[in-house]
Amino acid sequence: MAEALVKNGLEVSLIDRSPQVMGTLDDDMGALVSNALRDFGVTLYLEESLTSFSTKDGRVTGVVTDKRTLPADIVILGLGVRPNTELAAAAGIPLGEKGSIRVNERMETGIAGIWAAGDCAESFHLVSRRPFYIALGTVANRHGRVAGINLGGGYATFTGVMGTAVTKICQVEIARTGLQEKEIAALGLEHVSAVIKSRTKAGYYPGAGEISVKLLAEKGSGRLLGGQIVGMEGSAKRIDTVATALHAGFTVEEMINLDLGYAPPFSPVWDPVVTAARVLAKKL
Repeated sequence: MAEALVKNGLEVSLIDRSPQVMGTLDDDMGALVSNALRDFGVTLYLEESLTSFSTKDGRVTGVVTDKRTLPADIVILGLGVRPNTELAAAAGIPLGEKGSIRVNERMETGIAGIWAAGDCAESFHLVSRRPFYIALGTVANRHGRVAGINLGGGYATFTGVMGTAVTKICQVEIARTGLQEKEIAALGLEHVSAVIKSRTKAGYYPGAGEISVKLLAEKGSGRLLGGQIVGMEGSAKRIDTVATALHAGFTVEEMINLDLGYAPPFSPVWDPVVTAARVLAKKL
């Protein structure tokens, strides 16, 4: 919305209580997204909390934070999502992570014959091996397929998720999968990370843009734990390589040996994801 409003000639400020505008990335990668918004013309107020609005004659005139008051003619709230599970709780259906409905691998709840799928239902994280809640259309569709097959008399299981997601802000593509540093720390694991900067195509090829790739792995075992990508066109979908490696349980060394496609219009000789794996392997 901030991007759309700037494109339409409005002066736009964005308030976020987090250190960076995208909390699903580590702070160092999130900073790249914040900088992209600033470069586009959005004024950021980070690590500030919204407290109230000032109004006059029934119209908003300002936004009050814990640090300042900003004049405003239009206010748009983006407050995240929560699972709408009040009905389930009232019916005695057990709830799980972040108040979502607890389900087994077949999407059946704790009450026999009652099923749940989509943004109200819990998932299982394939990397942390723990219950996980995420509201994404991709996950909801997979939930629905499994629940539908089972409801129709077939047999299907939902294996799990890794929080893989892509988006785009201004001209910058953003992608992530697996665990963030704070999630790894919460599990009590020690990790090593590497961040590299490369190009989306061969450096001499027209249209090559910058790409930053961050990979995280478990110290000692070298098990891949997560990845984040921020860059220009051609960056985001590279996260699928990382997601596939995570799903397969690859170590960083195994990632280095992936036989990925190369031609100058698509990638440097060493794909940025593999380059990041090589740097990370040295640290390990």
